[in-house]
Amino acid sequence: MITNTDLVEEFLGHLQHSKRYSIHTLNAYRRDLQRYIEGLAQACTEADAKDIQVFVSHLHHQRLTAKSIQRNLSAVRSFYEHLLRHDLVSANPARLVSAPKATRNLPKVLDADKASQLLDFSDSKDDRSIRDQAILELFYGSGLRLSEVVNLRISNLDLGQGFVDVLGKGNKHRLVPLGRHCVNALNRWLAKHPNPLADSWLLPGRGAKPLSPRTIQQRIKLIAQRQLGENSLHPHMLRHSFATHMLESSGDLRAVQELLGHADIATTQIYTHLDFQHLAKVYDDAHPRARNSGNQE
Repeated sequence: MITNTDLVEEFLGHLQHSKRYSIHTLNAYRRDLQRYIEGLAQACTEADAKDIQVFVSHLHHQRLTAKSIQRNLSAVRSFYEHLLRHDLVSANPARLVSAPKATRNLPKVLDADKASQLLDFSDSKDDRSIRDQAILELFYGSGLRLSEVVNLRISNLDLGQGFVDVLGKGNKHRLVPLGRHCVNALNRWLAKHPNPLADSWLLPGRGAKPLSPRTIQQRIKLIAQRQLGENSLHPHMLRHSFATHMLESSGDLRAVQELLGHADIATTQIYTHLDFQHLAKVYDDAHPRARNSGNQE
């Protein structure tokens, strides 16, 4: 007679030989599935959604975190998918059970005054400082991801109209407004490289490659140390500061989500119909650096 443990071990063998999972991953699956079958009063092939729900409730009462419960439930789902493929069950009962949502620890943000202080070195004339200010404006002024900034080409910019064509996650394009300060910073940078090819990298690195993500991260950290006396600033903090300040000023969650190019289709689907002119108006009306008309570059 095949026991629950036998079925679990057969599944783990499949993961090891067919999926080539690491020993660490296999041990995690074994631990989670062993916890599941120990609580069953019957064969796992006879369990239903109520049994899975009891298992999830048991984990909750043991004060496991939401993330740990999600992992356990994911292991059980995968286990039943394997049994389903081998016709050992007629359905996957774990599909009908939802895990609690994990709380997200949001990164720190700069307040608007510190953001302005960070970007206040426009008097610098050397090429590196001019480039660095353009980089910072793209992060804080437009909320771009690190990978999006790295992969920008000059052809992606329309400084006359004040927007950039960004290739984001999932190879999806979006138009992002560039505020006045950002346009000025980019014009200053491009003036250092007259008559570039349209497909040239906006931020060229060594050889034919763009500036590396690590170099950008290091430059931002150095600038933050110099301007703010802080050591923990990174590109995502600037992107999150952009989103926070825009939302605080405008209250327009849909526009902010569109500007960020949120990757979760279920979350962002209702935002995709906003037209670019609306986004540009929200930007001009709400973003601290767009509103601060007295601060000249």
